[in-house]
Amino acid sequence: MAPLCLLLVCATALSPAQAAPEGGAASAIRALEHEWAEGQSSRDNRALDLIFDNALVYVEYGRLVTKGDYLSRVKVAEPSASQVVMEAMTVRMFGDTAITVGTYYEKGLSGNKTHPKRWRFVDTWVFERGRWMLVAAAAAPLTNG
Repeated sequence: MAPLCLLLVCATALSPAQAAPEGGAASAIRALEHEWAEGQSSRDNRALDLIFDNALVYVEYGRLVTKGDYLSRVKVAEPSASQVVMEAMTVRMFGDTAITVGTYYEKGLSGNKTHPKRWRFVDTWVFERGRWMLVAAAAAPLTNG
């Protein structure tokens, strides 16, 4: 499975992570990043679908990946082919927009071999219709770890 890189999600419209844009917005975004990792690791397309904006643009290895492309790849991935663990991240707020920069660790399985890889990511979130939605994301493998 190509690095189903990134991370996050098991969000519902009623999730505590879907708080108002003021106050605990940075905490809500961090929670969504972790939910994305959980959703990807457990191949939960429904959870991922709730987090991703329909017009999501994701850049991976220099290629543009749509929401549909991403969800299709997650759907056909072998069970336990990927485990994503979030590491350090910072969230910067700009009104109803948040930019998250951080790293995560992905343990992929190819055949019987484990292939660990660390990634750096940049995600853009927008608060619309009462909840945070991922509108753009990019991830690149770190060569030193």
